[in-house]
Amino acid sequence: MPRFLSLVRIEENTPDAIDMESADPGFEERMGALFEEITKAGVMVDTAGLRPTAESTRITWSGGRLSCTDGPFTETKEVVGGYAMLQCKDMAEAVEWGKRFLAAHPPHWKVGLEVREVEEMPED
Repeated sequence: MPRFLSLVRIEENTPDAIDMESADPGFEERMGALFEEITKAGVMVDTAGLRPTAESTRITWSGGRLSCTDGPFTETKEVVGGYAMLQCKDMAEAVEWGKRFLAAHPPHWKVGLEVREVEEMPED
């Protein structure tokens, strides 16, 4: 069964950035119920939020040279704030789980998902 990586995109450096204090009272319960359902369905492989970009480093290879840049990356509007690895029958199922994940969030938050199928390496 194919695997799909869902990249959670957030606007980290905006005044209305996602924070749990601005969440509505039912948010944690909705998200907990969804995670329980997706886990029981055998779809969830792994998931986690990521630390802020202020605590990260970008490594770039260009012109035959490596360079490292410490965060935060103020020039970047959207960043990856978390991920989920899902095992689904097809892209349509992965997208449906993604829609349900986003719909569980408070309406005033701006959150996006990029869902991409993992390219499996052929076994020797």
